[in-house]
Amino acid sequence: MADAVTSQTLIDGPAHAVLKFTNISDGTGESAVTKVDVSALESDQNGLACSGVDIERIWWQCIGMKVQILWDATSDAFCIELGENQSGNHDYTVFGGLTNNAGTGKTGDIKFTTVGASSADTYTVIMYLRKKFG
Repeated sequence: MADAVTSQTLIDGPAHAVLKFTNISDGTGESAVTKVDVSALESDQNGLACSGVDIERIWWQCIGMKVQILWDATSDAFCIELGENQSGNHDYTVFGGLTNNAGTGKTGDIKFTTVGASSADTYTVIMYLRKKFG
């Protein structure tokens, strides 16, 4: 078996994207699974491909497990951890959002790793992303 996961694009506009992710775990969990593939996001008005994103807002709920959000690179860079049995609404727009600080091999993609997943644990994460181009 495997965790039952979904990824849904709610908005993919010229400047921002909103994506929703869910997981109902069977205890397997996820390890550095790509959730935001910037190459799959829409290009800007001039046809430039999306090369990265900043996380401006996160709405989330974790029941029974944590979710680590990682910036994809040769050695993935830790971004933030969403706590076990917690929910929240984080707004990072006041300082421009969480920016990708990954080093060598930085792709612009975002990955999730679950921590402490047991059978029937769940998460829902909605991310409001500012797209970067070029």
